[in-house]
Amino acid sequence: MDGPRSKVELFATIRCDSRTERLSIHELSRRYGVHRRLVREALTSPWPTPRKPMPPRPSVVDPYKHLIDAILRADLDAPRKQRHTAKRVFDRLVDEHGMNNVSYGRVRDYIRRRKPEIWAEEGCGPPSVFIPQTHRPGEEAEVDFGDVYITLDGVRTLCYLLVFRLSFSGKAVHHVSASQGQEAFFESHVHAFQVLGGVPRGKVRYDNRTSAVARVFGLTRARVETDRWTAFRSWAGLDAFYCRPGIDGAHEKGGVEGEVGRFRRNIWSPSPTSPTWPSSTPGSMTGTGRTTSAGSGSARAPSASTSPSKNPCSNRCRKTTARPGGS
Repeated sequence: MDGPRSKVELFATIRCDSRTERLSIHELSRRYGVHRRLVREALTSPWPTPRKPMPPRPSVVDPYKHLIDAILRADLDAPRKQRHTAKRVFDRLVDEHGMNNVSYGRVRDYIRRRKPEIWAEEGCGPPSVFIPQTHRPGEEAEVDFGDVYITLDGVRTLCYLLVFRLSFSGKAVHHVSASQGQEAFFESHVHAFQVLGGVPRGKVRYDNRTSAVARVFGLTRARVETDRWTAFRSWAGLDAFYCRPGIDGAHEKGGVEGEVGRFRRNIWSPSPTSPTWPSSTPGSMTGTGRTTSAGSGSARAPSASTSPSKNPCSNRCRKTTARPGGS
């Protein structure tokens, strides 16, 4: 029989044997091959005393840390494109201070760790952290476009997939179009509202594509929207939230970013083949749920349409019965 696998299990076994067999400390020490001090510790508490943290070991970079910190602090006032790189810092230490016993990798690793700390200490920028997102049912959603390919009449054709994903349940509605223009953008939204049975009550996250945003004000959240997108949001009762530009904004709607990739890898791989554009509506293909239907003539069988009554979030979303252009 295998012995205890951890110190906690060893303590539990020692305490059990002492209680049931009434063994002495010396007998328990011989049975388990441990010192009597450990037996006494196990009988005193079921939880082992945590190890004392090891003192930090000295590093060869220690004599130069104050010099590196001074260079990094001086960079706070330097032009953005004339700040020191790790290689330049290393070269200066070698040339100006005779450093010959420290590798470039050690200096680079220290700068990578220390630079964000200095910026935070000087109040020049918050430290980079990740905050877990929590969502309520039917409250929020994420929208994004992605490139997909179909073989249309023997020609490999680039199309555009819009994914409308509910943040809480992860339920996604897919709509493939021949372009990313406003018509396709609006049509995809209408299709998603019909499938979901309503509009999310909270914010819907978007990137800064020109179908909706006419101007971005730097790294702020302020946006100038296109007139038609503003009118469409007003009609649908949609509350838009615009992510930051670049890769930082992608982290703010990571759910739909991953859903676009999942669709391309698992649903349209290999890419579908069709003799004509497979839809009753020219220039669009629709899909629902966790699978996507591409209309007649597709290489994939159409998925069953999701009715609002069977949709788990339909009674959570705000209902909308208006029609575009209606009164």
